[in-house]
Amino acid sequence: MGLIASFDFSAGSVLSYDFASSRKEFQWLASVFTGIIFCVIVYRLMDIMSSLLFMRYGKLSNKQKIEWNNRGFSTVHAIFASVVSFYLLMRSDLFSDDSREELIVHRSSTFSNSVLGISVGYFLTDLAMILWYYPALGGMEYILHHGLSLFSIIQALLSGQAQIYILMVLFTESTTPFALGCIWSQELQTLHLEWRCFVLRVVKQIFPLGYYSVLTVPAMLAMMNIYWFWKIARGMVKTLAKAKAKKHDE
Repeated sequence: MGLIASFDFSAGSVLSYDFASSRKEFQWLASVFTGIIFCVIVYRLMDIMSSLLFMRYGKLSNKQKIEWNNRGFSTVHAIFASVVSFYLLMRSDLFSDDSREELIVHRSSTFSNSVLGISVGYFLTDLAMILWYYPALGGMEYILHHGLSLFSIIQALLSGQAQIYILMVLFTESTTPFALGCIWSQELQTLHLEWRCFVLRVVKQIFPLGYYSVLTVPAMLAMMNIYWFWKIARGMVKTLAKAKAKKHDE
């Protein structure tokens, strides 16, 4: 009887584990497809809204329209990723010191997994467009960037580890809208300026603080981004130097 009870318990545990595993895999796939669908919807909306709001959009070539709409969903993803990453890192208790006993690098949640899955869907969509229209939407540096991003995010998603570091990097996506204006052609920069003026007019009508935040925050975040990476690089150099010195002493 004891052996049978033990066998039944083990079989139940295996079935429960398989169910939980299948449920996680379904969640991952669902979030990735959500990211892809999100990109397609924003791409279409950018085309419709830009044609209605800006006369200059109709004068763009097909290549420029594709680039404009592509940068549109990149910007929306950047805003989404930075806002949600800030919430998970700073506002939620997922990575709080006293919230869990496990190491901070081993922590994950259903919400954080969904966020990473949506970002995987975005990077897959953007990479597919870059390859399809290569080199119109970016060269090898874009392919390398997206490839490394997918590699690291998928690893964190599947393992449930190091998500705090991935979220830190995703937070720096907030500089994307500010940076895109520097790489566009003159026609797209003019359209980008018109779009920003339109957004600023809307924001200014809602509340003054938002208006001045839109003017100042992106530039400040870009400077902070540079400062953070400089500190990370300096810390890595110091750590490697200490390890090398310790090994030499031994």
